[in-house]
Amino acid sequence: MLLLLLLLLLLLVLVLVLLLLLLLVLVLLLLLLLLLVLLLLLLLLLVLLLVLLLVLLLLLVLLLVLLLLLLLVLLLLLVLLLLLLLLLLLVLVLVVLVLVLVLVVVVLLFLLLLPSPACGRRCPKGG
Repeated sequence: MLLLLLLLLLLLVLVLVLLLLLLLVLVLLLLLLLLLVLLLLLLLLLVLLLVLLLVLLLLLVLLLVLLLLLLLVLLLLLVLLLLLLLLLLLVLVLVVLVLVLVLVVVVLLFLLLLPSPACGRRCPKGG
């Protein structure tokens, strides 16, 4: 009877040890799962950070392209303004040349219509 009680006690201790080992394994598995979840969260955070960095880089490139386009448009407007000023200067020069030509023609006509001072009384009649 005592031997049976000792065997039962030994069996009970063995079951308790096995249960403790099982509990320990379960706790270790839970810790491993928690570690895996933390690693996955860290990886997700890293991916999100990379995506954010790429988006910021893309926005920076887009901003640079827009600035270059703005500079190109401003340069084009400056060239157009310079061409307009050149055209205005050309028109001004042409107007001055036409005015000088008209003045020369008027002076020449005026000089041709005046009687010659060298003629005086010595000019033949009708001449």
